[in-house]
Amino acid sequence: MIDPDTRQTIARLHERGMSLRDISRRFHISRGTVRQIVRQQGQMLHTVRKDKIRIDPELLGRLVRECDGWLQRVHERLLEEVGVQVSYPTLTRLVRELDLGQANHSRCDRVPDEPGLEMQHDTSDYRIRLADQPIKLIASSLYLRYSKRRYLKFYRVFNRFAMKCFLHEALKHWGYSSRQCIIDNTNLARLRGTGKRAVIVPEMAAFAQRYRFEFLCHEVNHSNRKAGEERSFRTVETNFFPGRRFQDLEDLNRQAFQWATVRWHHRAIGRTGLIPAKAFEHERPYLLQLPDELPAPYCNHERDTDQYGYAPFQGNHYWVPGSRREAVKLLQYADRVKIYRQRECVGEYPLPAHGVKNQRFAPEGQPLPRHPPRRRPRDSSQEEKRLRSLGPDVVAYLEYAWKSAGIQRHRFVRELFAMSRQVPEPIFVQTLQRALRYRVLHKQTLHRIAWFCMTRHDQHLADIEADVDERFHERPAYQEGCLTDEPDLSVYDSLPPDDPDPDDDLDPLVTESESPDE
Repeated sequence: MIDPDTRQTIARLHERGMSLRDISRRFHISRGTVRQIVRQQGQMLHTVRKDKIRIDPELLGRLVRECDGWLQRVHERLLEEVGVQVSYPTLTRLVRELDLGQANHSRCDRVPDEPGLEMQHDTSDYRIRLADQPIKLIASSLYLRYSKRRYLKFYRVFNRFAMKCFLHEALKHWGYSSRQCIIDNTNLARLRGTGKRAVIVPEMAAFAQRYRFEFLCHEVNHSNRKAGEERSFRTVETNFFPGRRFQDLEDLNRQAFQWATVRWHHRAIGRTGLIPAKAFEHERPYLLQLPDELPAPYCNHERDTDQYGYAPFQGNHYWVPGSRREAVKLLQYADRVKIYRQRECVGEYPLPAHGVKNQRFAPEGQPLPRHPPRRRPRDSSQEEKRLRSLGPDVVAYLEYAWKSAGIQRHRFVRELFAMSRQVPEPIFVQTLQRALRYRVLHKQTLHRIAWFCMTRHDQHLADIEADVDERFHERPAYQEGCLTDEPDLSVYDSLPPDDPDPDDDLDPLVTESESPDE
């Protein structure tokens, strides 16, 4: 393509009397091109593409909507239903020209850094090694845009209640709040709509009002609207994780708190050399100060007291003082649980670490109740130990099952142990060998494999010798049964014929003397 300046120069030289041959030799352009430029007077004319294949815009728009924007399926339906054979690049160009795509290519406004106006919240998942074991965790970060101050904490599960607890903890640590909190279109705070049209969940809107700010969702595909928060996670990956070791989640959060609120808070950031601690002192008068008596968020749970005085919650049991079995309310906080009975707090317990199950808790200074809780879950350690003792083939199958998704460990082990008691041991081992070969985990399929192994032509069930203890005569149960009367089996002497009459309404095991007519 010849640039516009060269075109205008060629047109002016021709007006001054220079021949087409001299212009062609000077600019190394063919005479036909020079003649065309002179004819166009040095202007670049806008050419309209003339497609050989015409597609109705309304038809194309309808297919894009019906296929949810998947152009590969639109390309197939054009050929199947309309008979239009068009190349895939041409189809994507037409969709772009008609603005039928799902991508939002609109421009976003640039918001100035105003003190006290905006803070940003976002989450990001990481796979972190805790005690040399990789665990998937979710990092939650709050960022003041003007002063670049951060607050960071990690969670195993991040839901709406965890979001409330995190914002309460971060804002109480700062003592101040900004007027807006920029978030993405997360369902934790958004009820419906996106961007400026987003409607916040009434529960989260009331929570934000208590802390004197409001949630604002940025537009779809405009994640740079909270670029400071996105850069914070990049800083976590490149500055916080490298060279650090974590024993557990509590140790990780202690180091994250010290890194975000102490080390990074007093460190110069970027080329500007801004120090968040000094910038926060300048921004403090513009922020909204929070009262000291703000209550912590909690989640309400209804529980019944069992016969031994326990209230179950999240796999553990908490003792309720008193002697009656009454319904209680459990208020779950971020780090503790309170038990209320008839609007009176009768107990408060710290929440155990994540993963602690089947534990009993009682008030400090008092002994544990004598009886265990009524519905106390039991693990499958004994069943698993017996299964592993059957040989390496069973161990290999168990190891494969643990790596598969959707397996309930304790229930699966109990069902597998019950199956091992129903079939002979060689058949059970062969069943697991075949199940491991074909990657079978379904209970009914395992039973069919066991039946197949028992009915094979080279190994019938009758050929398998059963283990019989010859000393069964010495058992107390056998000796006690010897003193009872022998059972009367005469009823089985008169068995029904092989082909009974279908019209016979009598029970085939009932004799003539016991006929219902009598």
